[in-house]
Amino acid sequence: MSTTPDTMPPQPERGGIPDDARLTTDQVAGAKPTGVLVLADGSVLWGRGLGATGDAVGEVCFNTSMTGYQEILTDPSYAGQIITFTFPHIGNVGTNFEDIESVGNAARGLVLRADITEPSNWRAASHLDGWLLRRGLMGLAGVDTRRLTRLIRAGVPNGVIAHAPDGKFDLDALKAKAKGFPGLEGLDLAKDVFCRQSYEWDETLWSLGKGYGRQVAPQFHIVAIDYGVKRNILRCLAATGARVTVVPGDTSAEAILKLAPDGVFLSNGPGDPAATGEYAVPVIRKLIDTGKPVFGICLGHQMLALALGAKTTKMKQGHRGANHPVKDLTTGKVEITSQNHGFVVLPETLPNNAEQTHVSLFDGTNEGLRMLDRPVFSVQYHPEASPGPEDSHYLFDRFIDLVKSHA
Repeated sequence: MSTTPDTMPPQPERGGIPDDARLTTDQVAGAKPTGVLVLADGSVLWGRGLGATGDAVGEVCFNTSMTGYQEILTDPSYAGQIITFTFPHIGNVGTNFEDIESVGNAARGLVLRADITEPSNWRAASHLDGWLLRRGLMGLAGVDTRRLTRLIRAGVPNGVIAHAPDGKFDLDALKAKAKGFPGLEGLDLAKDVFCRQSYEWDETLWSLGKGYGRQVAPQFHIVAIDYGVKRNILRCLAATGARVTVVPGDTSAEAILKLAPDGVFLSNGPGDPAATGEYAVPVIRKLIDTGKPVFGICLGHQMLALALGAKTTKMKQGHRGANHPVKDLTTGKVEITSQNHGFVVLPETLPNNAEQTHVSLFDGTNEGLRMLDRPVFSVQYHPEASPGPEDSHYLFDRFIDLVKSHA
């Protein structure tokens, strides 16, 4: 039975978020809603539907980035998540064929404060709304994202996003679906996004007036294990002078070593590292034992820690944005980083032959580690900067320096 009101309900009183709270902006008051976000606690957030129609369930998070929404929406690390953008002007530069991080869908939906305006950028090839429709991704505009973000900060909720042009929604069914979603803890989502067969990668970084380059004279061979890898990570590796071979996340250590890599890269990806680690951690341990240089990012960082005997835990709200300050304890320098993770390594559980190398200046959580007796290191954040600042590009050079010294 549809329980959608004929007009937008008024804003709730300030304070806590009541049951069945209808959080909207004054821009949509009085208009019949065509989209809704229903949270597992019964809260209902009305708005205007965008992109594809239907509904999708996931964990509702927020991202504070001011640029790069196309890269964010195609980042496989967002699998299973509905993204609330805190920056109000999403869609204003349109979309193009270059700024994507994966071919398939990553996020399950997006929530916006304001309507998408007509694109105003020389690289724009299409409107964000049309791009969402073609990718089967749905969105919701007209939501008070500040209040929704305050709710998320209290603990990341599960929810269902839905879009119906006729404005008819079965709220009871949507609430049941949101409540029935198990959440990301204990969930292996990497298997849903990593490649199914190996492939070679030679595309390098983008430059104005030239687009993406090609690596035609590689000096080293890097095998990248794909747990949900972003394209710009592969570009950064290729740009260092490496021939890059990408293999599925469930590839055995024996198959990887047959490729004769000079170094191994552990990619980012979605879900609970402990769940993915059931098949990935034994492989990582064998690779560490070979003495070959190993570099991990995000999920790769977390599973490397698990391979060393450390532990990970689910964060209350996670880190998602492009303005996170991180201190490199090996140099004393502070870099502004791009981040997207909901789990974190517990540094006090690291073994004696490993140490913490980076720390978040927001909350003091772990952002990097290295082994003291092996050429192995990793970081929690995203040094490939897509989107985000390029402060951490040096990490790819640090990895290649290890490869050169152990060639």
